[in-house]
Formats: sequence, C-alpha cells, structure tokens
Amino acid sequence: MSPATPSTVRRSLRLLETPTKVPSETPVKPRPTPKRKRAAPSPKTPIQPEPKRQRRQPKKRAYYRKVVYDGGEFAAGDDVYVKRREGAESDADESEEEMCRVCFRSGVTVMVECDVCLGGFHLRCVRPPLRCVPEGEWACPYCTAERAGKAIERPKPPEGKRIMRTAKEKLLSSDLWAARIESLWREPDGIFWAKVRWYIIPEETAAGRQPHNLRRELYRTNDLGVIEMETILRHCYVMSPNEFKDANDDGDDVFYCEYEYDINWHNFKRLADIDDEPETKEDPSDEPYNAGNEYDSDTDEDSEYDEEEEQTKCSSAGKNQAHELAANLWKGRIYGLQKIGIRKIPEHVRCHQKTELEKAKATLLLATLPKSLPCRDKEMEEISAFVKDAICNDQCLGRCLYIHGVPGTGKTMSVLAVMRRLRSELESGNLRPYCFIEINGLKLASPENIYKAIYEQLSGHRVGWKKALHFLTEHFLGGTKVGKQANKPIILLIDELDLLLTRNQSVLYNILDWPTRPNSNLVVIGIANTMDLPEKLLPRISSRMGIQRLCFGPYNYRQLQEIITSRLKGIPAFEEQAIEFASRKVAAMSGDARRALEICRRAAEFADYRIKQSGHTSMNRGKNVVSMGDIEAAIQEVFLAPHIQVMKNCPKFGKIILVAMVHELYKSGLGEVTIDKLAATVISWCHANRELLPGYDTLLKICCKLGESKIILCEEGTKHKLQKLQLNYPSNDRNYLINISPDS
Repeated sequence: MSPATPSTVRRSLRLLETPTKVPSETPVKPRPTPKRKRAAPSPKTPIQPEPKRQRRQPKKRAYYRKVVYDGGEFAAGDDVYVKRREGAESDADESEEEMCRVCFRSGVTVMVECDVCLGGFHLRCVRPPLRCVPEGEWACPYCTAERAGKAIERPKPPEGKRIMRTAKEKLLSSDLWAARIESLWREPDGIFWAKVRWYIIPEETAAGRQPHNLRRELYRTNDLGVIEMETILRHCYVMSPNEFKDANDDGDDVFYCEYEYDINWHNFKRLADIDDEPETKEDPSDEPYNAGNEYDSDTDEDSEYDEEEEQTKCSSAGKNQAHELAANLWKGRIYGLQKIGIRKIPEHVRCHQKTELEKAKATLLLATLPKSLPCRDKEMEEISAFVKDAICNDQCLGRCLYIHGVPGTGKTMSVLAVMRRLRSELESGNLRPYCFIEINGLKLASPENIYKAIYEQLSGHRVGWKKALHFLTEHFLGGTKVGKQANKPIILLIDELDLLLTRNQSVLYNILDWPTRPNSNLVVIGIANTMDLPEKLLPRISSRMGIQRLCFGPYNYRQLQEIITSRLKGIPAFEEQAIEFASRKVAAMSGDARRALEICRRAAEFADYRIKQSGHTSMNRGKNVVSMGDIEAAIQEVFLAPHIQVMKNCPKFGKIILVAMVHELYKSGLGEVTIDKLAATVISWCHANRELLPGYDTLLKICCKLGESKIILCEEGTKHKLQKLQLNYPSNDRNYLINISPDS
C-alpha cells in the first residue's frame, strides 16, 4: 500500500521517498558486547572439561522505536489509520486523489476545502470562481444555501463513475479507526505487533456530537489495544489546538484533538491538563525496561535462554511487578506494556443507535449549548447596541453596563450569544476589531486575583496580582501598553460581580475607574443576581458604575415551555402536557430555566429506567415517552428539601413522634420538649386510635434514629425521661409534615 498523493491545499506532503516491499526493521542500536579473551590455563590449575552445549531455545520478543513496514516508516507516537475489520470492502476503495465535487476530476490544480461538508472544490469550479484560497473559514455555495433553508441539488457524478472516498471520510463515517502507536515489537515468529491508543469520533461517545464539535475533531481515549502491523494503513496527523490552527497546508489527513474521553466513566478531560499533571511516584520495586539487555549480542547463541529459568523469572516477576515496562520513551514517559493476547474490535467504538430518551437526556444537560436562545431577543438587542455604540466610534468611549436578575434567567448566555454574533460581523469586516475577556468571579480564589486573570488574557504571561495591577493601571492610563492587541477596544465581561466586594471595595473601584480614563478603550459589562448592588456600594463607586442597567425578569410558563421545546426539537420523547406541567410548576416557584431543564432531564431518566425495567420496548409509543407521572416524580425530588424527604420516608411511629412534638411545641409555646411529655402525648394518641402502645425503649430508639438524620436535636448527656428534644427544621414545614401524615 502506498500513501496518498497530494491533490488539495490541505493534502499531506509527508510522503516517503524510498518505499520498500519487504518488511525491514530498524531496532534500537545494540550496546556492543565486549569480547572476552580466553585466559590461558595455569599450570597449577587442572583444565576443566567444557560443558555440553545447551539446546537452542526460541528468541525473546524484540522491541523497536521505529519500524519500516510495507513501504511506510512507523515509530512510537505516530498517529495511523487502522482497518476496522478484516477483508472489508471499504478498505479497498480508497481514493489516492480527492475529486472535485463539481467536475469530479482530480489533478494538480489547487483545490479548496469546505469547512462544513469537507468536500474539495477547484477554484474555477466554484460559482462565483475564486482567484485565491480564502482565509479563515469557508463554506461552499451548496452548504451556504442549505444553511439559509434553500432547496438546492448538489452535482452528481457522470454515469459509470462513482466518488471514491478518502481515508478521512471513512474515519469520520466510522468505517476506519485512528490510533496512536505506543510501542512496537516483533514476536519470535517474525510477526510485527503494535500497542495503540484508540481515537474516537464525537458520535461514538455517550454525549454524541455537540454543536461546538469541529468536523475534524477526534477524542483520545484511555483504551489501549494490541494489533498487528498488517492492519495499519498509513499515517494520519492528530494535532493539538495550537498546531491545528496553523495547519492550513498540512494535508487532508489532519485532525483536531483537545480532550481525552474516559470510556468507563464517560467524562472528558483536557489534554493540556493531563500533560501538566505531576507524574506519579514510581514504585521502587518496578525496574524500568533496559533495552541494552535485550540487544547485548547479535548471534543466535547469545539470545538463547533456558526455558525453566525463564518460567521461574516470570512467576517471580508476576508477584512483585504488575507488568513489564516497554523500552520506548515518548515525551519523557515510560509506557507500560501488559502481556495480553490478541484484542478484538473494542465495543465502545461501534456506533450506538441512541433512543429518543437518551437523545433527550443529552440535549437537556445544562452543559449543552443550545443552537439559539429564545425569549431574550429584546435584551440581546440592547446589549448589542450598547457594545456597538461603545466600540464603533473612532475613539472608544469607556462605558459600564450592569445586568441583574434572578438566577437562571439567561443573563450570561445572552451576553455570550451577542458576542458570538459580533464575532461573525468582525470576521466579515463589518465591525471594528476588539478584544473580548470573560471572567467568572466564582473561579477566583480572592477578589484581587481578577487583576492576574485580566493581565494573563491580555499578555499571555502570569504575574502576581500586585504587578498585574501596576501594569494594567499603566495600560489604561495611557502609559505602557500590554499585549499585542494594545490599541484595540477591550470588552471585559465579569460574571458574579458581587463576589468582588471587599471591605474597602478597592477592587471594584479600580475596575470601574479604568473606563472613565481618557483613551482607556475599556468597556465593562457586570452581571450579578443582586438588583440593588449599586446602592450598596460607596458613592464614589456607584457613580462610576453609571445609570445603564438591564434587568432580566423571571421566565413565565410560556417562555419556559418554548425553551424546553426548542431544545427537544425533532426528539419526540415528551408529552406536550408534561412539558406544560413542568413549565407552569417552575414558573410559579422561581421562573428558573435551569430548574425546568433539570426537572425534564430527571423525568427522562425516570422514564428511561421504567422502560428498561420492563425488559422490552413497548410497541405503544405513548408508554415510551415522558408522561405526567414522571414529571411529578421529578418535581417532588427536585423541589423537596432533604429533611422533608427523610420525614416522608419515616416509619409510622416516627411520623407520630414528629407530629406529637409539633403539637407539644404549639401547646407550650417553647422551643423544646422533654421525652416524658412527648411519651405521654404519644401514648394518649395511641389509646384514642387503638394503636399498639410503644415502650420507652422504642421511643428512645426512634428518637435516636431521628437525631442521626438531624431531624431533631437531642440534649447532650445520658438518655433519660427529662432529656430535652428540639425540632431542627423550619417552622414553615410543620404544616407540611402534618399534611403528609394522614395516618397520624
């Protein structure tokens, strides 16, 4: 097999010049073995007879840092394409040259790739024709029309000719695999093997493909496998974000990878955070694999070993050492090679057809960004007008905007949606260039650390907060500028602004004072849940905050219903009455959209669990969707406080004791009651209702269990009749307690 030849602007230029058909290997350079001279026999020492030559044993496994196999050179750390299954037809129809999606011809003519469909187009075939390769993102006319909702028919190949898919297209459609080589070795029978770490596409994760995923994005997994070199096709190039940003002309086999996916826990972790983690301290009993011991000599006689001796070594090593470490080093780390057999195709890589409820659960997650933000068009227009008025003038005017509202009303998401819209206008050349900085007060260890965060995003360097304050003050006062974007307007978004309050309020004073300076080019947008935050500040600070405010009111039930419906568009997993019921319930309580999404997601989990418990999917579609009962159960779980849930699940005598305590406290007007009075009330109620009379020991045990749950507080000391008890929940819940205990 031969690597693909370049045909498009992004085609790979890393081709091998001297391919070979016969597999050959380049092992690690062996350490030369010093030749020992045979000592002459001493006249005093009798000559010992030479022992018989031991029988020849098979060679050891040989590890390599680099292997030339089937015309390709592979090394530890390389990213490669791997066949998905043996004898697959899709592996044989790979196109060496990508065809134009209009004329269906290939050649050396320059082609440009669409960032939406990843198809190649000749510059002359595009309408209107392109004179040069456009900078930044580019979409073909067909994808642009489909985005606009227009019906358009793509060109079809001539009769008798079909489009040959490239390796990149096969990988993104789950017909090929991608993996990173961890180590290489040759078995005694001459077969070459490789230990690889698998990559997966976003569709193969539990969350599925999200709107923020790039078309060429892959996830690195923590799953390792052992494969034959025969299954490796050729190289691909999986790059970090910084490398991918500059990879405009690095070929068609370039992919983007920023996160590692855990196949067991189904969570994600940034690769940069993994590389920054300190290495774990190695066990002193584990000795690193020494490649020199493996290649002390090149003769067959020196590579022989005694079979019994080797078995003894393996058995002893199995007790003291978990596995034998490989000889290859990659990025300063030693990777372990476990002795496992041939591995089949990993199950998690296979495409899993999600049910409607699973799609709904993934869509209703709070971390999932919606495609659009409904019900906040008016507020978003005001924010957009404020930002444009501040930065579109020749001289940027420093301004402050304070946004407030109850939690879950879309304040931060609306501002970020406006900034994404302005970014698209900036890329099209309709807006003046600017610099956007986003800071969340919850992520700061102290209010003063905001100086460090602002300076780091401007300059890319980390300093202490005192130095950062000094540099920023000089920057905004017209002195020494910070960063490459010194002359651009700066839009500073501060979420949870009220967390920056200190005793002397110096942090807020400095941040709100910078926009008032001439030529500061700073626009501050503050977000908080407190409506009267400016009134709580000192007069010199509230005057600098200005009078421009924007209030986000709580959602009504129609708006909540529209938000949930927009997320579930195309997923028939909910009854309409169930969505309306959840929206009305949340609107009556708080109007928090996050609470409404959480209730619907929890209800989808209840419905999914109910269907799986039944053992099969019912043919009646009405039983496979979220119903009113699931919403009711989710509301009870979300809205009820933990102590109310404990009281609801109390046994019968526990509820009687709690109701008797409420009765005695109302009767006496005190905040505590003794066990003696409580027992008398419980016994009288049991007599009146002909219930079984509990003894003092039973009452003490029940009170102890309620005390362990922190429902009641017991007086310290030994347990006796005069010991005092006190309720440990709000008085508003007492009536609720009586209502949920009709048997008491």
